[in-house]
Amino acid sequence: MAGAMKYILRILVVIVLTFSLGQTVAAKNKQNKYASIIVDVQTMEILHARQIDGQRYPASLTKMMTLYLVFDALESGELGLDEKLNISARAARTPPVKLGLRAGKTISVEQAIQAVAVMSGNDAAVVLAERLAGSEAEFAKRMTAKAKTLGMRRTIFRNANGLPDDGQITTARDMAKLAEALLRNHRQYYPYFNQINFTYKGRTYTNHNSLLGKVDGVDGFKTGYTNASGYNLVLSAKRSGRRLIAVVLGGASGRSRDRHMADLIERGFAVQRGIDHNRARKFALNADERKITPTPKPAPKSETIQAYTLRASHNTTGTVRVVRGADGFNIAGQNPDNNWGNRFGKNWAVQIGAFTSAPGAQAANQSLRMEIDLGLVNSKESVVPVQKTDGIIYRARLVDLSFEQADYVCKKLIARAQPCLVVALN
Repeated sequence: MAGAMKYILRILVVIVLTFSLGQTVAAKNKQNKYASIIVDVQTMEILHARQIDGQRYPASLTKMMTLYLVFDALESGELGLDEKLNISARAARTPPVKLGLRAGKTISVEQAIQAVAVMSGNDAAVVLAERLAGSEAEFAKRMTAKAKTLGMRRTIFRNANGLPDDGQITTARDMAKLAEALLRNHRQYYPYFNQINFTYKGRTYTNHNSLLGKVDGVDGFKTGYTNASGYNLVLSAKRSGRRLIAVVLGGASGRSRDRHMADLIERGFAVQRGIDHNRARKFALNADERKITPTPKPAPKSETIQAYTLRASHNTTGTVRVVRGADGFNIAGQNPDNNWGNRFGKNWAVQIGAFTSAPGAQAANQSLRMEIDLGLVNSKESVVPVQKTDGIIYRARLVDLSFEQADYVCKKLIARAQPCLVVALN
């Protein structure tokens, strides 16, 4: 009898431990869904970051890349907005959310775009994919290839609509890169993401992005949800001529995600205003304090380097080694330990801002060098011109530093809410 009781107790202990472990794992998995990022589109500075390189499920954010390739095809002439697309039996069988397309019928390219952007139609996404690549599987390969060219190094696509697939993964940073690329390369099609309603065959569908028209400046992008991903959202908002991109992955509910995103938007603009204010206060000198110096010659292209920005795959000439930002976040897909190289050499720099004029960047460099406590007196000034779609910006950098010097300076500057990036030069 006693032996039987001991056996039963052992079984009960195993059951309890198994249940507890399962609860712990479930809680950990739920917690690990979350990630968020805010980016200033003008300067590409990251204003907020939480788990931005942790891989997550994109859910219907996937459709942003589907539409990116569709917009590419429209630009090249491969597609036309009025073209009628055949609806296959496979597309018609796609699980909801769906438009209810019927096999053997047709839908125009523009209607399919609206269905994807506004009501997140899974079947419409498959129709577009099959038209451009012959099959959804082949289209997914093109999506992943395009992601790599946009610097989305930790993203893999398996389908065109974001329906559950364990192999389909992304990160908050990568989704911000995709949003920025859509704005930069396909701005003329951005209004599709801002469309509140879409009518098809007499039925009107409302945009799933409930923050459109409710949060000041929010004017587009995409929602997403599966059980595995949680509630995802990519937003773009513009106020006083400045645009932010914000990403939230893994929200607990649609309502809590939206509240959190609204808070992030406010926080992002507040941080952006603070950075601008501190930069202006720091580098606005009285006329009698200014030294008249000639505008420095643009640095040779071979010296153009990348820093901790979302454009890690753009505007690169020459050999580049990216290490990390002073806040400790690694560039996606990079292992900092493999990039340190001659860590103790004078081949490091700090970037202290991007300016609209070379004199402004030069003044920033000069002012920072004069701060005795930063130990930058022996550093060299560098102004790097970078061509953007809306003109040239000038990156202010102090070079000829050791890694320890650059890291120390950036930590000091960031502690007082001044932007700073640690970069490595070859």
